[in-house]
Amino acid sequence: MASNRLACHDCHRIVEPDENVCPHCGSNDLTEDWAGYVVITHPESSEIAEKMEVTESGEYALKVR
Repeated sequence: MASNRLACHDCHRIVEPDENVCPHCGSNDLTEDWAGYVVITHPESSEIAEKMEVTESGEYALKVR
């Protein structure tokens, strides 16, 4: 995980630093100010995915400021 990657304020997805819009939800509210990193592979059976309201596999920030 590169520290300069961005997190989406809306869906918490981790995106590449050259992105201007989240390719997953379309939000342009991206930030470098995030903490925690989780990879969700099977959201249908993940307690973390349920708590985060995640329905798709991917890389997510646990906390986005």
